[in-house]
Amino acid sequence: MAKGWESKSVEDQVADRAEEAARTASKGAARLDGAVQREKQSLALQRERILDERTSSPHRRAALAAALTEIEGRLAKLD
Repeated sequence: MAKGWESKSVEDQVADRAEEAARTASKGAARLDGAVQREKQSLALQRERILDERTSSPHRRAALAAALTEIEGRLAKLD
């Protein structure tokens, strides 16, 4: 009889550990979603800054165009 109670306790412990692992995984996914959203916002702000910048230098315009292409590529990967 004692053995039966002991095995139920072990089963409960295993179930509790599985539930805790699931909760931890969902918290990790929420943190990851938050990090992705912050990265998207940061890239969008950088993109706006580049689009607002005006310059007469062809070298600077080329650098800005390259940076804009890089930022838009990174944004596309995050979506």
